[in-house]
Amino acid sequence: MAKLEEKVEKLISDKVTSLGYELYDVEYAKEGKDHYMRIFIDRPEGINIEDCEKVSNEINPLIDEANLVQDQYFLEVSSTGVERILRKDKHLKQNIGSEILVKLFQKSENGKKEEQGILQEFDEETITLSQEENTLLINRKNIAQIKTVYHWE
Repeated sequence: MAKLEEKVEKLISDKVTSLGYELYDVEYAKEGKDHYMRIFIDRPEGINIEDCEKVSNEINPLIDEANLVQDQYFLEVSSTGVERILRKDKHLKQNIGSEILVKLFQKSENGKKEEQGILQEFDEETITLSQEENTLLINRKNIAQIKTVYHWE
């Protein structure tokens, strides 16, 4: 599915940018019997429902005409949200120094399935988190999900 996501991203990127938005991510997922094409957009002043509708109306014909998706699917255009999922290296790079939550497939050396800390660095194989009194190296193959942490006050 990653190849499909990449093809759709390449197909719609210029259109999304020309409308004044950043194309943050494209996700194609099967949930139950349904398929979803999720397009995440962003801009400095934030995203509202009208922005999502505007982008959806512009990219839907592009995706349909390219005929990249063989299954029936639902197109969803939305904001990234305040707690963003970090799936790509560019997302990690943008969040060096930020607090993140890492969900793991297997327990870490600390015996936890979730680790939270400040993202210090990353490479192809690992990410490095600093926690209160230690530094934790996490193998990227063991990562199920990474997202930013927003402190609600």
